Amino acid sequence: MSNEEQQRYLDNITVKAETLIEALPYIRDFNSKKVVVKYGGSAMLDHNLEESVIKDVALLKLVGMQPIIVHGGGKEISKWISKVGKETRFEEGFRVTDKDTMEIAEMVLNRVNKNLVSMVEHLGVKAIGLCGKDGGMLHVQKKMPNGKDIGFVGDIDHVNTEVIDTLLENDYIPIIAPIGMDDEGNTYNINADDAACAIAGGIRAEKLAFLTDVEGVCMNPNDPTTLVSVLNLIEANKLIEAGIISGGMLPKVNNCIHAVNSGVGRVHILDGRRDHCLLLEFFTKRGIGTAIIGDDSGRYSNEI
Repeated sequence: MSNEEQQRYLDNITVKAETLIEALPYIRDFNSKKVVVKYGGSAMLDHNLEESVIKDVALLKLVGMQPIIVHGGGKEISKWISKVGKETRFEEGFRVTDKDTMEIAEMVLNRVNKNLVSMVEHLGVKAIGLCGKDGGMLHVQKKMPNGKDIGFVGDIDHVNTEVIDTLLENDYIPIIAPIGMDDEGNTYNINADDAACAIAGGIRAEKLAFLTDVEGVCMNPNDPTTLVSVLNLIEANKLIEAGIISGGMLPKVNNCIHAVNSGVGRVHILDGRRDHCLLLEFFTKRGIGTAIIGDDSGRYSNEI
């Protein structure tokens, strides 16, 4: 190795060492803390991104955090509905779910769930896949948006955290499909964002991370350089009132606000299309997405 090559090598590993040192206080502060990752969107459709997310979650576990994955699968469900000759319909942003559609959704979500479990286990980390019916985890009522009957779509009214707590205590990563059950034992599809919020609130998670197809909240949605790194609840509501947060971002931010009000310490909106987005957000000073917090007392020292 030449002197020039040796210097490049030393420079490279020095940068890696500095990155680890930057992460150290966050690793210390989040040790043993519960973190919910809502996984969906484009990151589920690209195998390389899928591997990146799963590696991030495995690393969170190995450095002492307690991650839980709540996953979607909407695009895969739509694909299989089309394959059997059915038409996908949406009302008020929710999939109209008759009995046949519900059976397809449960089949697809179970397939996605077990694939994620296999990927985590392949990295040497223990994981168990389950859905909201297991242990009565997610109890629902029929969702009726604006009074419309959209079939077997559930609105969570209770979260039983016993199964999740047991798995975490025994060093497993719970991987949860958003399916719930009502008093009569009927199976319901649940919006994955809603399921992640309810679960994060139920276990009083330190963090909830939404992996999305956008950079985060931007003052100008067409200009990623206007990304807002941290918003407290008052600031977030002002941006909603001003119409800056609108369209597809509005339900995301409303879910974030609901989660914080339910006791979640900090909610992150991250671009799941970026490799290792979880590590970049959790373990670097600036982060890469938008964090929603209760008030300014929840800001980190570098954010004040």
